[in-house]
Amino acid sequence: MGERCYYVYIPASKIGGTLYIGVTNDIIRRVAEHKLKLIEGFTKDYDVVRLVYFEQFGDPENAIKREKRLKKWKRDWKIALIEKDNPDWNDLYPEIAGPP
Repeated sequence: MGERCYYVYIPASKIGGTLYIGVTNDIIRRVAEHKLKLIEGFTKDYDVVRLVYFEQFGDPENAIKREKRLKKWKRDWKIALIEKDNPDWNDLYPEIAGPP
């Protein structure tokens, strides 16, 4: 059986827009749920569907610690983190999900 992966991910509403930070064990499914607006609440209300950043972890404890830490960061720090690897705020979902 393959190693289980956990992800901390940041979707945004648009470049420089509203951010959300979450954790999941299935990033493709979870981001698809956001994009299809299947999840009631914040991301649906603010159209936060563009995956702009994610990190992978081998265990849930470290993923959850990182998520909690990032949620406490100042907005400027979160934007700098995103723009370090994704300066154009491209949607990374097609890259990880593959062709439809």
